[in-house]
Amino acid sequence: MGENPRARRMADRIKQIIATRLEKGLRDPRLGFVTITDVRVTGDLQHASIFFTVYGTDDERFDSAKALESAKGMLRSEVGRNITARITPSLEFIADAIPENAKHIEDLLNEAKQRDTQVADLAASSSYAGDEDPYVKPREDEDGEQS
Repeated sequence: MGENPRARRMADRIKQIIATRLEKGLRDPRLGFVTITDVRVTGDLQHASIFFTVYGTDDERFDSAKALESAKGMLRSEVGRNITARITPSLEFIADAIPENAKHIEDLLNEAKQRDTQVADLAASSSYAGDEDPYVKPREDEDGEQS
């Protein structure tokens, strides 16, 4: 089933509004360097899930999440003033796991690369267990004829 195009447009607009407001700054010292990565709006346009990442330590991420949670009402008012919908959607802030997932994938790729170099080193120093060409070929007689 396809996604609701109106919900997608509203999600893009909410992302822009929230990002602009965060760029201007909030009066909360707990708020760190926050990036809005994605917004998803339900089909009935009544709820918006806002995914964000925070650059910094785990404590800074936790503090920024608390700051966003406490500023939820003000940000919802800002969204309500800037969208053309009858109902302003409720907002939910969710910490995005993209950086952690990317780090995990990068670690897995580095491990695979190391294993590939180990296998290549073993292959370079190994020799065949039998003949180099293990396939059976037709025998040639003394006359040069194949049998």
